[in-house]
Amino acid sequence: MLIGIDASRAVTRQRTGTEAYAYYLIQALLPLAVSQGHRLRLYFNQPPPPDLFPEVRGVEQVIIPFPRLWTHIRLAWELRQRPPDLFFTPAHVIPAPYRGISVATVHDLGFHHFPEAHPRRQLAYLRWSTRHNSRVSRRVVADSQATQADLIEIDGIPAGKIDVIYPGLDPAMMPVTDPVRLAAAQGKYGIRAPYLLTVGTLQPRKNLVRLIQAYRASGLPHQLVLAGKIGWLSQPILDEIGRLEAVSEGYQPSIHLPGFVDDGDKGALLSGATALLYPSLYEGFGFPLLEAQACGTAVLCADSSSLPEIAAGSAMLVDPLDTQAMTAAIQRIAADTNLRHNLVDLGFENVKRFSWHDAAVRLLETFTQAIA
Repeated sequence: MLIGIDASRAVTRQRTGTEAYAYYLIQALLPLAVSQGHRLRLYFNQPPPPDLFPEVRGVEQVIIPFPRLWTHIRLAWELRQRPPDLFFTPAHVIPAPYRGISVATVHDLGFHHFPEAHPRRQLAYLRWSTRHNSRVSRRVVADSQATQADLIEIDGIPAGKIDVIYPGLDPAMMPVTDPVRLAAAQGKYGIRAPYLLTVGTLQPRKNLVRLIQAYRASGLPHQLVLAGKIGWLSQPILDEIGRLEAVSEGYQPSIHLPGFVDDGDKGALLSGATALLYPSLYEGFGFPLLEAQACGTAVLCADSSSLPEIAAGSAMLVDPLDTQAMTAAIQRIAADTNLRHNLVDLGFENVKRFSWHDAAVRLLETFTQAIA
């Protein structure tokens, strides 16, 4: 089978969830697919770094730059001129004109639950692209049972068309115990211990305004570190931080925005945190939860969307819409050492359920079903 893959999102240097998904899944898929006799064709909208993926015989890279509408014009033309047996998009959209056999991953339908968390044009595109992927693809891959349920209920996709395949996590995520490395990472990003950490793009869906309010009410001496790029509709988050800092007197800022954290530093920052706080309003999967657990850090997360499914009893859960409950949960996880140790042990067991190799094996099975 000749498998064509949209690898354009894997080239992104500062990878967030969907870009990381594309990168690690393709990386695991290449040697496995070739070992089973398949050929692969990777499509890029810009030249990839030479070491992006391992060199594997049977893998072709097609670099087709185009200024705008790359997917629906340039990639669509390439697929029409040289069609693969199956086309897969891990983190983007199937080209509108394409009519060949395809498989698409749908990461989440959070925009249906919280439309106000997206700009109007972005919301319209998300609605169209998700529905388009789900309906024209031969099979659909969902990151979680929560996303599968949304696809069935909201978009009317038959359950038998959807395969739930859990992603893996960055294999470099592991506990960092060296005090020198911990101090160096904290110093690089201007973080002071003790600190509570959240990781993700600063946008409304991450529920950061309520988190800031809950943190302020907790009275804890910990710094709150909001690590991630500034995203859309982030001004209310920045305004809430400004209000908190305006009443802080005589000590260092209690909320810190270090920006995007390089992958090479993330393990040390997660390892040094008292806890990861992840009260997101909606997540189709939630990589930071597993990354924190792999680094031996206790997790407090929302009790909604896919997060209870992914945590499977290994994290402290809280209603993301209840600020008072969030305050009490933050106080407890920061103060209770035994609770954190127990969550760390449970977390180490939980992450064993998630593997990029296993995801690649399942994905190849999905491809075989789609082309049968």
